[in-house]
Amino acid sequence: MSNTEFDIIKKYFTFSHNRNDVNFAIGDDCASVTVPEGKQLLVTADTLISGVHFPENTAAEDIAYKAIMVNLSDLAAMGATPAWLTLAITLPKIDEKWLQAFSDQLKNILTDFNICLIGGDTTKGHLSITIQAMGLCDTDKILRRSQAAVGDKIFVTGYMGDAAIGLGVIMKGINDEVLLPCIQKLNRPEARVKFAEELVLYAKCAIDVSDGLIADLGHVVDASGCGARIDLQDIQLSASAKHYFEHYNNNEVDWSMVLAQGDDYELCFTVNNNNEAAVQKLAEKHHLKISCIGEITDSSELLFIDLNGKVVNIYGTGFQHF
Repeated sequence: MSNTEFDIIKKYFTFSHNRNDVNFAIGDDCASVTVPEGKQLLVTADTLISGVHFPENTAAEDIAYKAIMVNLSDLAAMGATPAWLTLAITLPKIDEKWLQAFSDQLKNILTDFNICLIGGDTTKGHLSITIQAMGLCDTDKILRRSQAAVGDKIFVTGYMGDAAIGLGVIMKGINDEVLLPCIQKLNRPEARVKFAEELVLYAKCAIDVSDGLIADLGHVVDASGCGARIDLQDIQLSASAKHYFEHYNNNEVDWSMVLAQGDDYELCFTVNNNNEAAVQKLAEKHHLKISCIGEITDSSELLFIDLNGKVVNIYGTGFQHF
């Protein structure tokens, strides 16, 4: 095949879809979509750069998976249902095998979530992927990081720290099959979209944990004008994480790795006492682990408390982009 930009778009990034809210998309200078009455359009964008956001030897299909999921996690954090996305990809060269693997994974995820790729851009340069994702939510059901209330319980989905451990395993060249789930979590995070679509019935405040729980929960308390108390004993670690700390960190949990390095792409959300039982049932319905790790307070501090009831200072403030 010839390798013009339009050839690449036609072969690798033009997919069929069954959405009737797309008026026209790839093939014109702009796309046109229709936002249903009573819905709000939510828009997010994330860029992943080789060597910064993923190791340079990461497989094409893993890059495609993560590039979409980190955006869908943003939509999930606000209770939105994914609808459309754009893709801007910068490639160092035309590698048809790489492009096919990337394209196949992209198509699979778009199909699974009923998302339409409506446009984008292709350029030459250092490998990077920028996705803009768009979703829909009822006007009165949008989750906001500014809506935490004193007395709310703080929950997280899944496990914190696995992705950070996965990166450490890769960088240190550790060969241990027990730690493979941590590498999987790094390369293929799971956006909690379906859970979040129903969480809007019981919660008003959420954020996706992308830069680490310390940083992202810090955004919640700042935006909501409150504080938070987190009990470290209630933060659940996966079996792989426990194995890592036992065998590779002198049997000591590195809370900085768990709470400050990021790449978790789990949800942190708050729930009042009246809705706790309903949220637990919702998690069971979606076969999703959630943990209550603390409570929103009337202070202005984010405190982490150890088994002895003492405040713990954890090194690190989250992933820093600059």
